[in-house]
Amino acid sequence: MNLHPYVVTLGTAGGPRFWGAGNQTGHRCGISTAVVVGDAVYLVDCGRASASQFAAAGLNPNQLRGIFLTHLHSDHTVDLPGFLLFGWMMAGRQTEPVAVIGPGDRGMLPPVNPNALGTVSPQFPDAPTAGTAKMVEHLFRAYSTDITDRMLDSLRPSPDTVFKAKDIKVPAETGFHPNHNPTPEGVEPFVIFRDDLVTVTATLVAHPPIAPAFAFRFDTAAGSVTISGDTAPCANLVRLAEGTDLLLHEAIDMEWAAAAYADVSAATREATLEHHRKSHTTPEQAGQIAAAAGARRLALHHLVPGNAAPEVWAQAGRHYDGPVLIPQDLDHLSFAATTSTVSPRI
Repeated sequence: MNLHPYVVTLGTAGGPRFWGAGNQTGHRCGISTAVVVGDAVYLVDCGRASASQFAAAGLNPNQLRGIFLTHLHSDHTVDLPGFLLFGWMMAGRQTEPVAVIGPGDRGMLPPVNPNALGTVSPQFPDAPTAGTAKMVEHLFRAYSTDITDRMLDSLRPSPDTVFKAKDIKVPAETGFHPNHNPTPEGVEPFVIFRDDLVTVTATLVAHPPIAPAFAFRFDTAAGSVTISGDTAPCANLVRLAEGTDLLLHEAIDMEWAAAAYADVSAATREATLEHHRKSHTTPEQAGQIAAAAGARRLALHHLVPGNAAPEVWAQAGRHYDGPVLIPQDLDHLSFAATTSTVSPRI
């Protein structure tokens, strides 16, 4: 088996928007990354169109061993139903269920933004902050008509035999608290998944008010890749990514953000900009993180906006001397320790 590891950037745009094909760059789908090791595939996040991109990349659902969610914002999970329901059709294979691993229930409401002009209440008071396992259950319930039809008429097995959802348990020694200490300093990366090909470790990153929010590192016999998830500059991520062969880090153009919300109320605009400032990373900051971690290569993804000019992202090279990659959707990026190859889209 060829274990040369690489990622496929199924989608490289971030944010809950539709990024059209503008005059500056090609169309980008929602954030999603396939980690390929030998014949196995591990999926990180399920942004818009990622299920279709998975097929376009020539990947087979029978290769899928795990789905990992960095956090539960919609731009990272909106295509999860596609993988769960269409992937269910691979039922009958003789392997373990596909692991669906992500944050657990927050456990309490986040603070209301101080810009609020009145009372703000959760949409679903009975389950306002469902975690990964509960979200998967809710999704299967939402599609109960489809599932019942296929189980009773087509004799499909229960989807629970194909997918097994699991909440990530944050180690108690981190001191994590969703409101008071969402990103404790000095977190020791902890293992969340291991099989014969990969060991996946996680750390807590800074993406308030979402908590917990994670970054993931995949270590293989041939190399490593670290995927930041959504985060502001964070020492925990630097520690997780130390010496990694490839760091995929989010990036946002803050100048774009300042001009992008002219059509909303002043309170919403200020709350949104405050969120971007405290929860995301500029290209220049991403370069600083890569340098601090000693990453061998840096690739920017989860690009906001998804149609910015390439020179916006080039700022990552101001503080980082290694290769800076700005992949398009469906690019192949090797993370083998002995190569710096970037393959074109297939």
